[in-house]
Amino acid sequence: MGGLSLWHWLIVGIVLLLLFGKGRFSDMMGDVAKGIKSFKKGMTEDEEAPPPQPQPRLKDESIVDVTTDRSRDRDTAERS
Repeated sequence: MGGLSLWHWLIVGIVLLLLFGKGRFSDMMGDVAKGIKSFKKGMTEDEEAPPPQPQPRLKDESIVDVTTDRSRDRDTAERS
């Protein structure tokens, strides 16, 4: 019951050909092939590109002290 025989696959293939037609199926496969080729071309172009230059660092690297207002947190905890 779990396996499909040769006849099942043959019927599925015929239904697919009827739905998509010979021309449409070959056009779809051609489009897939073109997509794969363009993907491979894009990947090789990325490998040939020089690595990006690092961003210049800022002259002033002082640390900024940010204080937060916790009064709202205390008010909310007192109300609970």
